[in-house]
Amino acid sequence: MLKELCTLPAETEWVEFKHNNKNPEEIGEYISALANSAALIGKASGYLIWGIESESHKIIGTDFSPKDQKVGNEHLENWLLRLLNPKINFCFYDLLTEQRTVVILEVDRASRHPVQFKGGEFIRVGSYKKRLKEYPEKERQLWRIFDTTPFEYLLAMENITADEVLNLLEYPAYFELVGQPLPDNKNGIIERLISDNMIVKKDAGTYSITNLGAILFAKKLDDFRHLKRKAVRVIVYKDITRLETIKEQVGRRGYACGFEGLIEFINGLIPRNEIIGKALRKDVPMTRILSPRATMRGEKT
Repeated sequence: MLKELCTLPAETEWVEFKHNNKNPEEIGEYISALANSAALIGKASGYLIWGIESESHKIIGTDFSPKDQKVGNEHLENWLLRLLNPKINFCFYDLLTEQRTVVILEVDRASRHPVQFKGGEFIRVGSYKKRLKEYPEKERQLWRIFDTTPFEYLLAMENITADEVLNLLEYPAYFELVGQPLPDNKNGIIERLISDNMIVKKDAGTYSITNLGAILFAKKLDDFRHLKRKAVRVIVYKDITRLETIKEQVGRRGYACGFEGLIEFINGLIPRNEIIGKALRKDVPMTRILSPRATMRGEKT
């Protein structure tokens, strides 16, 4: 990720390079700006990177250590999360490269409304951080994106090769569930995944996996950082008060390719399975699962 970001010709709306600037207020405002800008230009994430020279993109190192940083008595990460609205996902990565420390802050894109920090909304204009209200046209454009882009068609992972796509997705399960023979070559597999919006081909020849493709057919949901919290979880409680947990199982695979394993696990927990067998029958058409109305917005499907 670092090598890819450093090859960019200049700072962009979704990437910012710093040396040692560790002002908590600035970091919070940048999280808001990068999240909103990533949504505006169709990126899955925005990035703030310490230890890189802004103009040359040379690795110069940093003494910023997010895990040791505090605001008053509160750890920086908790402080930032408390003051963000909505509380989007972000993550700090510490790297040692060329004998120097580099810190990457990865920020998920805004999804339903602009991300605020301390009640203020920010955006990136070129390489500058600005208040969103100063650019009403960008604000209107951002709201239009929120209104017209379903969760399923947002990008879960960007700019990867065809081989990486096939390593990340359970594509044989996809063809089995839609009742189609598995193509005998990689191009045929990729083209079919594109046709059902599982992946998107980029202009530069790389591919991006959509949320739909990842959440249905991921080999490991943990490979898609901002989707792993959506993993299926089965919890067995001692009684109806739900105060004491007997067993908990978290699914690691996508919903579609992990479905049979989920049902087998549940069947192993209950004395009889006639009811659940009828309710969650295996012959549900895959076309229903893939229909545009079967969204991730709370529908029972």
